Amino acid sequence: MTAARGSLGLLRMSSRDSGEPHRVASSLELLFDLVFVIAVSQASENLHELLSEGSVGQGVLAYLMVFFAVWWAWMNFTWFASAFDTDDWAYRVLTIVQMGGVLVLAAGVHDAMVSYDFTLVTWGYVIMRLAMVAQWLRAAASDAAVRRTALAFGIGIGIVQVLWVARICMLDATWQLVTFFVLMAAEMIVPVIAERQGRTSWHPHHIAERYGLFTLILLGESLLASATGIFAARGSAHGWELVGLAVAGLAITAGMWWVYFVHEQGERLARTGRGFGFGYSHYVIFAAAGAVSAGIGACVDVAVGQGELAPRAAVLALTLPVGVFLLAVWVVMLRPLISTAASAVMVIAALAIVASALIPATAVAVTVVLLALVVVVLEVDRARHPD
Repeated sequence: MTAARGSLGLLRMSSRDSGEPHRVASSLELLFDLVFVIAVSQASENLHELLSEGSVGQGVLAYLMVFFAVWWAWMNFTWFASAFDTDDWAYRVLTIVQMGGVLVLAAGVHDAMVSYDFTLVTWGYVIMRLAMVAQWLRAAASDAAVRRTALAFGIGIGIVQVLWVARICMLDATWQLVTFFVLMAAEMIVPVIAERQGRTSWHPHHIAERYGLFTLILLGESLLASATGIFAARGSAHGWELVGLAVAGLAITAGMWWVYFVHEQGERLARTGRGFGFGYSHYVIFAAAGAVSAGIGACVDVAVGQGELAPRAAVLALTLPVGVFLLAVWVVMLRPLISTAASAVMVIAALAIVASALIPATAVAVTVVLLALVVVVLEVDRARHPD
């Protein structure tokens, strides 16, 4: 930043240039992402445990609820930083406060997923969101051109946080569950209303990079699950089967990575300006990617004779998120960029991966083969129709 600093060493928080060259993630953003590794890991690990205990419905619902809090807090910071990052001491301190909120949230994930006690998750979430309110109010005070938008964000977010706190303080468990989804909708409506006051100047290439980095964090959980399979294989009577699962986990993770990054998204975002579609729909991509590690873990449990899941259910816990990931990436990112034939292969492969759980003995191998086929088709298609 080249703007002059005020008497307190602060920069004026005005909109950054959305066409700024060479805009990349800052070291603070990368540090910010690290605390989300903890929250994501807690969510995936508890999903795995609930699945293995046979509590499939509870595990999936609780995972999607907790993941919303993680994803939404990360996403809001990311888009704000893309438009207003000053990297001065006040901005850094408020970002670190948000990181503290993530740690509080992560500490409450187990209680939230096992007993639907969202008290600690809510307090961690509110800490993060109130820090964002402070950032938006600072932007409103600094830049008259974005004041209406920034105030709409700040006031809207603040009101919803009051409702989150009232929910855990005043309602019983049943109504807390119902109102969770009401307040989810309220959170997602705030940006839609605020952006109507004037669009924020987010940077398309920066946003695409940040979403890619978060995808890598989620895929890293699958690599961890694969490594766990190798650890379990040492001295086990099921050693070769576990090693096979670990190798398959690595291949599946690599295939998902390849599909996600096969086409650069920054230019497309710059052309279309469709930030809401890209940002909001990534919830499905991210949640599916994060759930794959739980599926790998469930398959490992079945291989060693642990847990309550039947083999078909355990395999479905892996193939379903992989299939959903492929379909979501196709809809959100690749459909306008690849040929009709490549689209057909991708969709059919995604559905076939999910259906492969009907034959548990071959499902993991089928998933690996079909993912490899999708990668080959996308690479051939890219060679014929380069970005």
